[in-house]
Amino acid sequence: MPAPFQRLDHIAIIVRDTDEALSFYRDRLGLPLLFSQVLPDAPIRLTHLDTGTGVDLQLVQPLSPEHPLSAWLQKHGEGLQHLCFKVDSVAESMKTLPGLGLAVRDKAPRCGPNGRAAAFLDPLATRGVQLEITSEPIAR
Repeated sequence: MPAPFQRLDHIAIIVRDTDEALSFYRDRLGLPLLFSQVLPDAPIRLTHLDTGTGVDLQLVQPLSPEHPLSAWLQKHGEGLQHLCFKVDSVAESMKTLPGLGLAVRDKAPRCGPNGRAAAFLDPLATRGVQLEITSEPIAR
């Protein structure tokens, strides 16, 4: 059986304030800024930095107190939020991963950074680690 994941795509760090976090990750650590965008449907700000390894560092800032990640941030503070793996197709992976004992939390692929398809796995099936999968842009 082929491996369900191609490679690690990004490591997500949840932050209270992206601009403040950039003063550390970009300015002090020297990680180049790749892009930053607000996903209005979420609403969250996602900022990607180049680690030089092919794996981005993603800063995740919830922009609404009602967003579930705001409560997560209050409870856990800033730090590691999730790991994201690249797959051939999020839609196909959502069908096959449950057969490997990896329950998918999302009901359908959602729109992630740069319009790419994304979905989260159920952390009860991933030893408590928040895992996301991502693939090609969602067809509109």
